[in-house]
Amino acid sequence: MISSRFAGDHLQYQGQRKKLINQLKKKGIQSARVLEVMSAIPRHLFMESGFVGFAYQDQAFPISAGQTISQPYTVAFQTELLDPHERQKVLEVGTGSGYQTAVLVELGLRVYTIERIKCLYQTSSALLRNLDFGSQCFYGDGYAGLPTYGPFDRILITAGAPEIPGALKNQLKIGGVLVAPIGPQSKQVMTRCERISEMEFQETYHGDFIFVPMLKGKSDTE
Repeated sequence: MISSRFAGDHLQYQGQRKKLINQLKKKGIQSARVLEVMSAIPRHLFMESGFVGFAYQDQAFPISAGQTISQPYTVAFQTELLDPHERQKVLEVGTGSGYQTAVLVELGLRVYTIERIKCLYQTSSALLRNLDFGSQCFYGDGYAGLPTYGPFDRILITAGAPEIPGALKNQLKIGGVLVAPIGPQSKQVMTRCERISEMEFQETYHGDFIFVPMLKGKSDTE
């Protein structure tokens, strides 16, 4: 087993990650690069203390402020569908625990991530910084995106929205790709939206998922 660069990432965790990666392969994840990156990132460091022992189960778990850390399969699926390439500029809407952010950073992307809940923004941005996952973290309204920093090659939304926000579509480069779970709170369809031209977008649909809802505005929940 290769030693990890992360303090607290013991051989036991590395072994559990290897089993998890094998599960993801069996479930249909094909990107060797996504699997390689997820095998290197210690998900347990992004978990609430009470759930650390379950970090390498393929399940979502609660984090602060009524949010969740996504199921590893979902993280892998969204990332694979996004089809990112090294050095591309990526906007992530919904930093949450910071785990998905770490995956994008480890893929060699320039990551801009926005979180509407203050306590999550504070903890995840500090954690990403401490673990040396270089990203630009913002506290703000995900529906508005980050127009000052756009346009983006890729946009990833990690919460369920009733529709793709127009502001985010406008921040996507021509030829760029946005991936988001779209639909009512009960169930969303994973949607891949490619910007074909200034006014034309092409959507494809990739199965049902359930995410926490994407809400407008900022929350100063501590």
